[in-house]
Amino acid sequence: MRIIQVSDASAGAQRAFEIYEAALAQGIKVMGLATGATPIALYDRFVASALDFSNITAVNLDEYLGLTSQDPQSYHYFMQQHLFNHKPFKQTFIPDGASSDGQQAARAYDKILSQNPIDIQLLGLGRNGHIGFNEPGTPFDTTTHLVNLTPSTIAANARFFDEPAAVPTQAISMGIASVMSAKKILLMAFGEEKATAVAATVNGPVTTDVPASVLQTHPDVTIIIDDAAASKL
Repeated sequence: MRIIQVSDASAGAQRAFEIYEAALAQGIKVMGLATGATPIALYDRFVASALDFSNITAVNLDEYLGLTSQDPQSYHYFMQQHLFNHKPFKQTFIPDGASSDGQQAARAYDKILSQNPIDIQLLGLGRNGHIGFNEPGTPFDTTTHLVNLTPSTIAANARFFDEPAAVPTQAISMGIASVMSAKKILLMAFGEEKATAVAATVNGPVTTDVPASVLQTHPDVTIIIDDAAASKL
């Protein structure tokens, strides 16, 4: 693991941007992307830059089950608003959250991933150590799957919805094996609330109790954290 510690989230986004700038110059073809608050500053930098993504395929980590792509809380909508409407990609893929059969949608997404091997996968980090929606207890050999979200993840997501009952309780997520298949992984985590998860990811035992701890076994992982997130290392 390569750890990059910065003063704050803005500095972290800039370091991540520089990593992507170099990767694009080296000819990557497939980017694995993430949603949530953490990557927004990075995507803002993508949009403001002269970087050309027109030959890049994007595959996203996950999507809520039960939301259409037009729902403002869907990850389809998030990606359109923050990146895809502003920067053309060769093609973009996100799990089909509107599917009536989440298991079938997961299998279909695995086929997409097999056809588009990921060069660099972007990750955030959940407070309980989840990556994507791979919650604690998820086997490391899991591919794209239907996830029952934990109460802590549902509670963390509730701030984005008008009422608690509207928060989805399931999602379709790349599995841990899907993430680990990427040639390079870049994880970003900022804020004191991520410090425990960061410490367990970097220094703790490799265990399904902390899904991100499996990154210790990947040959090319960069973790960008601010001083607050690094406070328990």
